[in-house]
Amino acid sequence: MNENPNKVYIDYNATTPLRPEVKAAMAESFEIFGNASSMHASGRLAHAKIEQARAAISNLIGGKNGTVIFTSGGSEANNMVFQTMRRLAEQPTPDSRNEIITTSIEHPCVLNSALNLKNAGFKVTILPVDEYGKLKIDELEKALNAKTLFVSVMAANNEIGTVQDIKEITSLVKKAGAFTHIDAVQAIGKIPLNAEELGVDYLTVSAHKIYGPKGVGALYVKKGSPMFPLIHGGHQEDGLRAGTYNNSGIIGFGRAAEIAAAETEKYGMEISLLRDKLRRGLLEKIPNIKVNGHPVDVLPNTLNVSFPGAEGESILLSMDMQGIEASTGSACASGSLEPSHVLLATGLGPELAHGSIRFSLGWGIADADIDYIIEVMPPIIARLRAMSTLSEC
Repeated sequence: MNENPNKVYIDYNATTPLRPEVKAAMAESFEIFGNASSMHASGRLAHAKIEQARAAISNLIGGKNGTVIFTSGGSEANNMVFQTMRRLAEQPTPDSRNEIITTSIEHPCVLNSALNLKNAGFKVTILPVDEYGKLKIDELEKALNAKTLFVSVMAANNEIGTVQDIKEITSLVKKAGAFTHIDAVQAIGKIPLNAEELGVDYLTVSAHKIYGPKGVGALYVKKGSPMFPLIHGGHQEDGLRAGTYNNSGIIGFGRAAEIAAAETEKYGMEISLLRDKLRRGLLEKIPNIKVNGHPVDVLPNTLNVSFPGAEGESILLSMDMQGIEASTGSACASGSLEPSHVLLATGLGPELAHGSIRFSLGWGIADADIDYIIEVMPPIIARLRAMSTLSEC
């Protein structure tokens, strides 16, 4: 058990703590036990609270003219889109399309969903990114054709924080007559995003990335865009997602969305100052390191750094002993010994990819925490580099 008094949690891209306001809203919701599908007073109250949450999420993502479908999280929402596209392609028309496009740095739930469709006979194109993790727009233009069914691109990367040019992407996809799906799980609440202004057909969000509860997410569907259910059963969500509503989770999500909508601009300004301070400190105090991701088009809270000569897992364990909780990459891939597919896609070699740490900041991080990290990291890296040199002798 780590009893270090200087505990610093700096892994907010993996998950966030519940905001006190969200925790309070969820505590109150435990008394709202009615089934939202019931017609009596308790059911009507639960239904009203769920619709209030739906409106808050719709407001946060700029999707008031579309549909917001509640799911168990971002992975389910992404799978709903991919399976809808599969069903759509199975309905032959004169201009049937069965080609999908995504990028090499997507979340595993998107890449594995794409692989699933490839195994089902779809043509899948995985587009490259540049050294900063930006989708190469000219490659997208070349890949789009009359058979393209849809394009799936994350708004911002969970490991390096690079933000994509979504409006330019959706414009090109629309001209090709295809659908656009945006995984906005890491972007919402950190940078302004408006689904309708961006022209997306589908957009995915998750509660636990914006200081809400785990186990609840949502999918925005543009009005008129096709949607088939992934889970069949009752009438919930207009028949698009069966199952009894998770009252407390959805209500917590709604409260988190209300707060995020009010604080996105403030978040960007304040957290980026701390992130920049951490970056400067590490660059000044530790020789021979590399900052990964785009220098400008990047989430305000994300800093990914490679430490040549030191192995990522060893760095992480050493940091944990000093009370600093960070990550070597995506939490969903932490069980893998393979280097980050995101970093490899940017052209980083396996050694640098293995020696990378993701610092992701959030509400709760203070100046003193950044000072502590800057103080602790240099001796950790120096010690691990020395051990690495000795092991080569």
